Amino acid sequence: MSDTHTSKYLEVRSYTLAICIPLGAEDYIPQPAEFVSPAKWHLGHTTWFFEEFILSKHLKAYKRFDQEFAFVFNSYYNTIGERIQRAMRGNLSRPSLERVVEYRKYIDEHMTELLSGELNDELESLLDIGLNHEQQHQELLFTDIKYVLGHNPLFPAYREGESYVNNRNAESGWATIDEGVHEVGFSGNGFSYDNEHGLHQSFIQGIEVSKALVTNAEYLDFVQDAGYERHELWLDEGWGWIKENEITKPLYWHKVDDQWAQYTLGGLATLNPEAQLAHISHYEAAAYAEWKGMRLPTEFEWEIASKKLNWGTRWEHTNSAYLAYPGFKKPAGAVGEYNGKFMMNQMVQRGASVVTSPGHNRITYRNFFHPNMQWQFSGIRLVKND
Repeated sequence: MSDTHTSKYLEVRSYTLAICIPLGAEDYIPQPAEFVSPAKWHLGHTTWFFEEFILSKHLKAYKRFDQEFAFVFNSYYNTIGERIQRAMRGNLSRPSLERVVEYRKYIDEHMTELLSGELNDELESLLDIGLNHEQQHQELLFTDIKYVLGHNPLFPAYREGESYVNNRNAESGWATIDEGVHEVGFSGNGFSYDNEHGLHQSFIQGIEVSKALVTNAEYLDFVQDAGYERHELWLDEGWGWIKENEITKPLYWHKVDDQWAQYTLGGLATLNPEAQLAHISHYEAAAYAEWKGMRLPTEFEWEIASKKLNWGTRWEHTNSAYLAYPGFKKPAGAVGEYNGKFMMNQMVQRGASVVTSPGHNRITYRNFFHPNMQWQFSGIRLVKND
């Protein structure tokens, strides 16, 4: 049992470092937007999670690597104490990258020691949370690295030949979902987050769900039909957002010599018209759906329909606010800050993306973001009522 725990732990931790292999030392520090975290901070924060929640409480005579790291690498856990402001993470020229890598090795050695013994149910649960937390940050590493490099005027490649946005639809047409009461929420075995819990029933009207995600060519039609200039298509907050930020096209789209190009993790490339649209906000998704005379699915419609769909290349926008399921209760202590306190002013996305870590692509997984966020690999699936 302990060998399995150790192997899984080291596998997850090694993959985080593997994501960073193409980066130069200077790439670990920039923070071009508050919602983006530098790669060096990700390496430190995922390590701090194991130190703070497991080693400091469950390994006898454990000595912290550096007392200041609890301040530097805490993200949003008020229960733990003071933390660096999110917008200041890019100012961390120190600790050095070498020091952060040393920190990871130190924690890995002590975690290996702990995992060599028997784990009780509490430790098993904390280890599961820690590993899934790191896998979430692996996806964030991809999206944050892309945002950093994509806002460099030279448009440097993360790794040559790696696009991650050329996925094409495998199917077309519409899937029919009959009207009725359906069961939604997590009910299986294996890991899940607390926000997936409260298995409950939801009434769904009869709908048709597109088997295909919106493509770049389809969205380009919206752009060329003055979609970003027509207030009647936009939610009021969305209209204010595009006007205030002078947004006229999707994130990473650029006009080069009168031709559309797109920044990818392989560098700047000609926009692939047949590829699934990516990096789109909820505001943009809702405006596009309005333009098409359709709508976005609710998260419950998506969950019911998912069994009839090919999904997993793009996070898919839903028309559902991120709220608690019936009977939801936050766990006690700092772990209770993981999901519950964010249930306000955010929208649910369902599915997974090309950079989602394995094991995070279950149909009950609830991702959530503010409606103006574009930097995830998010796309659009449309719904129409029967």
